[in-house]
Amino acid sequence: MTTQASTLQNIDWKRILFLSIGLILFFVVNFAPPWPDAIDPTGKHFILSKEAKGALAVFLLGGTWWVFEVVPIGVTSLTIGVLQVLFLVRPAQKAFTDFMTPSVLFIFGSLVIGMVFTKTGLTKRLAYKMLMIVGEKTSMIYLGCFVVTAALTHIMAHTAVAATMFPLLMTIYAMYTDDDKPTRFGKGLFMGMAFVAGAGSIVTLLGAARGAVALGFFKDIIGRDISFFELTFYMFPIGWLMTFILWGFFMIFFKPEQKTIPGLREKAKKLNAAMGGITKNEILALVIIFGCISVMAAEQFVPILKTVGKTAIILVSTILFFVLRILDIKDLESIPWNIILLFGGAMSIGFCLWQTGAAEWLAINWLTMFQESHWFVFVMSIAFFVMIMTNFIMNVAAIAISLPVALVIAPYLGVAPEVILFAALVTAGMPFLLLVGAAPNAIAYDSKQFTTGEFFIYGIPASVILMIIVGIAALVIWPIMGMPILIK
Repeated sequence: MTTQASTLQNIDWKRILFLSIGLILFFVVNFAPPWPDAIDPTGKHFILSKEAKGALAVFLLGGTWWVFEVVPIGVTSLTIGVLQVLFLVRPAQKAFTDFMTPSVLFIFGSLVIGMVFTKTGLTKRLAYKMLMIVGEKTSMIYLGCFVVTAALTHIMAHTAVAATMFPLLMTIYAMYTDDDKPTRFGKGLFMGMAFVAGAGSIVTLLGAARGAVALGFFKDIIGRDISFFELTFYMFPIGWLMTFILWGFFMIFFKPEQKTIPGLREKAKKLNAAMGGITKNEILALVIIFGCISVMAAEQFVPILKTVGKTAIILVSTILFFVLRILDIKDLESIPWNIILLFGGAMSIGFCLWQTGAAEWLAINWLTMFQESHWFVFVMSIAFFVMIMTNFIMNVAAIAISLPVALVIAPYLGVAPEVILFAALVTAGMPFLLLVGAAPNAIAYDSKQFTTGEFFIYGIPASVILMIIVGIAALVIWPIMGMPILIK
């Protein structure tokens, strides 16, 4: 009897509960009778096909398992691919090809750059320099790390920034404590980096692909170009306001156990001096990395580079690291494949929802609920929908399915298209709930300082703050800056 009682106590009932909830949601939705059509403002019907309903079922199971981490996050991704095939939602060639899309390979290339920073010693050199500047107060260390992260996303993709910052933060954290156990400072440092990478990435078109995609839709539907500098003009105050608010957020929710790290500045100076002069490998790595960043930044202005794409450019740097023997086979084998699989699954379910029409069905059902609302409610409903969807699928896809519908409905309410575009872009850049929402979230998770559940729980108040800022921007900030809000 004692052995049986002990066995029952050792069973992880919480895991079994959420494992079961995910499965129940899948089977209930997948085998439910047909659901009503979605109808847009012009009266056009959008049928939810059997495959689209299956996509929603996979989507619900994946979301549940990711949040509660009932199996490793990469294994949940594999489950997403397998279910699509077994239940005839999409053929294997489509479901599994998405696991190695250019976006996933871009994340791979970004992680390799992070590894190079660590192996060559550049990470330690940068960390010591930063600590010599920001000093010993943990609040200033938070702020320094967040400001550097946000600033870097203005000139390079936020995925690459997160991969670059991650080893630097690991070095800083190692000077805070020798204990392997998670701390409030560790949680705040790494989750904060992920959140702020999103906030900074909205400011320019260089921070992420979503901006260029949204401007393309805007031009096709409205017939007007939004320039690089116009986007930056309206996004700059929002991105930096969120950066400093997030600093305050993490100081409240994850106030460091220590106010200061005594002797940190002196220790950083000594360690920096002990490293000596910059090495040949460090110079080579810097030349390759900044060459890669410069070419990716030029992509917006040099048409021929757009045909090449960011993924090919960043993978050139990966190849050069191995050709020049900065990295070797052991480094390749140490890539965090759990993170790569996570994003493979995210791309697979994103394309699944998009290609089956499930995402469009969701968007039309949601937005038509607000087609007779006050303009402010309608704008906020779009921002909210994009925020939720971008936590589950690619933010590019979230923009692609919601923006066209919103821009069609907007004239009926007298809403200017610009405010819809910018409100959607703000929330598309800051998925604070799930790791799959953005690569920086998953990269930060590799620190082992927080669980997927913690990320979700603290992402809720952060998302509420984000929606409040979007509301203030639409009501006050953007009108003062000259953005048209209503059609006269």
